[in-house]
Amino acid sequence: MRLHTKLMLGISILIIVMGTIIEFTFKNIMETNLKHEIGSKALSVAQSIANMPEISAAFRTENPSAIIQPIAEKIRHQVGAEFIVIGNRDEIRYSHPNPSRLGEKMVGGDNDSVFKGKSVISESTGTLGPSLRGKAPIFSGGQIIGVVSVGYLQTEIQKEVSKIQQKIFVATLIILAGGLIAALLISLNIKRAIFGLEPKEIAWMYQEKHAILESIHEAIIAIDTNGRITVVNETAHKILNVPNDILLRGKKIDDVLENTKLYDVVKSGLAEYDQEIIIFGDVFLANRIPIFNKRGIVVGAVASFRSKSELASLLQELSHVKAYAEGLRAQTHEYSNRLYTLLGLIQLGSYKEAIDFISREVDVAQGFIQFLMREIPDPIIAGFILGKASLASELKIDLSIDRESSFKDLPFEISRDSLVTIIGNLVNNAFEAVRENGMQEKRVSLFLTDLGKDLIIEVEDNGKGIDSKHQDQIFSAGFSTKNTGSNAGIGLSLVQKAINDLGGYVTFSSSAGEGTIFTVAIPKQRGRLNESDGIQAYRSVNC
Repeated sequence: MRLHTKLMLGISILIIVMGTIIEFTFKNIMETNLKHEIGSKALSVAQSIANMPEISAAFRTENPSAIIQPIAEKIRHQVGAEFIVIGNRDEIRYSHPNPSRLGEKMVGGDNDSVFKGKSVISESTGTLGPSLRGKAPIFSGGQIIGVVSVGYLQTEIQKEVSKIQQKIFVATLIILAGGLIAALLISLNIKRAIFGLEPKEIAWMYQEKHAILESIHEAIIAIDTNGRITVVNETAHKILNVPNDILLRGKKIDDVLENTKLYDVVKSGLAEYDQEIIIFGDVFLANRIPIFNKRGIVVGAVASFRSKSELASLLQELSHVKAYAEGLRAQTHEYSNRLYTLLGLIQLGSYKEAIDFISREVDVAQGFIQFLMREIPDPIIAGFILGKASLASELKIDLSIDRESSFKDLPFEISRDSLVTIIGNLVNNAFEAVRENGMQEKRVSLFLTDLGKDLIIEVEDNGKGIDSKHQDQIFSAGFSTKNTGSNAGIGLSLVQKAINDLGGYVTFSSSAGEGTIFTVAIPKQRGRLNESDGIQAYRSVNC
């Protein structure tokens, strides 16, 4: 059954039930009030007649009916009563609407209280049928000499009640018709408000929306125009360090998280993308979008938050892949040139020179590889450096690995990816620096040592150096003095983050035109960085 049908049917049943209850209650109230009103009127008339001097005087005549009957009938017609019966102590009638009943005994059996001196209202059945009566005693000389009974038939009362009941019924029908029209209008308005969806569809969409929100890795928070939270997913609970069983919906956004700027978006109606926000010390990228209704009015705003460290990790992985690809490409290019050289020597018949060329290349390559395998046994670090050496050869850059380098004592808990990020980005920066210096001799040196309690990494180049005015900004994300694309300004910020994650530090020394030296110290045991030991160990192998 569709929603508007349910609404119309429900409202109709409600109106009918309420109308029946109201009609029954109102009927009883009106019937009670009408009986009370008519009974009071009958009693008032009876008391007035009983106090008339001519009535009490007529009782002392030989034929009381001759005097009392005309008076009673006249009053009966004036007040609209069904009967006015006056009788003596023996209940013999002196007046009656039917003259043939004069002289007969009164019926009904409700005169006992009257003869005790009380005026009463009673319901009884007489010769004319069931009636509502008002009875009063007639006094003469302090003695009760008779009774006056003024009555209205119950059928007349029921006729009045029926007229009122018909009016109530008509009013109920009008209300029912109005209710049906109102139910139709309400249902149509509700349908428009919920975009024509049925309750089951809304329930399904709510469950679907909840599942989607929980499946999204980003934190989602939405507010209304009053700044109160309307939607918050599980990831947002985790970021805010709030357990899932604590209800955030309905709370003010500023009471839960400050500086979200969501309320500013509600006011301006303008979306904001990739804006940095700090939440409990962590940096997140926020997207804030206003929510509009069908009339284009802002009714709220929604924000998504994604950890910047996750994006940095993705960039880090991308840089690794790119570095590996560049290393392979450079190695392929280098060996292609050597093969062409060897081919030329063979074609010229210079077999001895060809043999010497092969031997020399093998000795150089094997010597470098053996050095890496001996001093830097970690295959990830060694393979990465080998790839960088091939890239340097292709770029005509003299990359030298200090023969005093040793990276044998690498703790297992230190991330190799972080070390690759640090070494790779520092070497890449050095390559770019020497390529831009305009000098024919382009030198980059790499020194690694694990002596002491710290790991020491040093990268030196003979580039043009870092301008003093930029030295405070080089580790800021997005800062770069080059226009080399969207990834510019990322490398050193990734280095800084990786070093921070490992609990180390980085220093550099640079002068314009004299090159740059970056020195990184990483504790072998987290939280036990010993700067003096690390620097002393570094100096001991470079003196």
